[in-house]
Amino acid sequence: MKTLALLLFLTCAAYAAENNPSYLDVKSGGADYADQGEYKNDWGGAQIIALGGGEFRMVTYPTGLPGAGWDKAVRTETPGKREGDKIVFTGENKYRAELAKGKITITTADGGPYTMEKIERTSPTLGAKPPAGAVVLFDGKNTDAFENGHMDEQGRQLLAAGTKSKQSFKSFTAHFEFLLPFKPFGRGQDRGNSGVYVQDRYEIQVLDSFGLKGENNECGGLYTLSKPLVNMCFPPLVWQTYDIDFTAAQYDPSGAKTKPAVLTVKHNGVTVQDHLELKSNTPGNGKKEDDTAGPFALQGHGNPVFYQNIWVLEK
Repeated sequence: MKTLALLLFLTCAAYAAENNPSYLDVKSGGADYADQGEYKNDWGGAQIIALGGGEFRMVTYPTGLPGAGWDKAVRTETPGKREGDKIVFTGENKYRAELAKGKITITTADGGPYTMEKIERTSPTLGAKPPAGAVVLFDGKNTDAFENGHMDEQGRQLLAAGTKSKQSFKSFTAHFEFLLPFKPFGRGQDRGNSGVYVQDRYEIQVLDSFGLKGENNECGGLYTLSKPLVNMCFPPLVWQTYDIDFTAAQYDPSGAKTKPAVLTVKHNGVTVQDHLELKSNTPGNGKKEDDTAGPFALQGHGNPVFYQNIWVLEK
């Protein structure tokens, strides 16, 4: 029975890998990845999300892209499908958009054509240098600062998810850079899932949430506690940053909590959690709330998520 169960497990795993592949570089992502991304014009912006099998979703934002002009009032989703050398999106009011060669052309019953050009945004804190006195946890040289830490099997100098820092911290500012895989057939929590656990107690979700609404279980959210102020997730295979400011909870001599921990998170340079008071820890934690320091845990959740340039400055 054990042998049969193992064979079934391996068969299911192989089927899942074949039918829900994870692409770790731009070239292997093919045409769907090349078309996925962000587009803009003077009116606003659009995000194109590849869903596998030639299916796509376009999300449009009047006034600008998230974190770059969007007023958070309106977002519109339109389905699309690849037709030959272009992707066609159709919606209400005779809305039709065609994406080809890095340009979206839009017509509606009210007019057109309107065009949007593809852009590529970079986090303003990408590559941030550790300040004087900072503890460097990972700089690509080795994984000595992490328990059972391991590098990317492809030989890149990247730290794979599924590890925990050996050192613990109380109050600090910290910098993390992460890379999500391209999984076009993945949905929800199966699309590049990981998480940065502060003090091994509070999870800042890491997930390919590009083009989603921005919930507490999506990128930039405090899992189950607080959704991000804006969804700042870039497309997968683009380096992203978390800049974290954390003040530990306070306790009286009896061990009763007198002040909750307070957390601010900037995702790709934009504040997505602003002095958030953490009323409790989040699910999946390794440490209950108390007056002790705690490590960083980089959640391993069966997805090839990688980190680089990790440093901490204690308060």
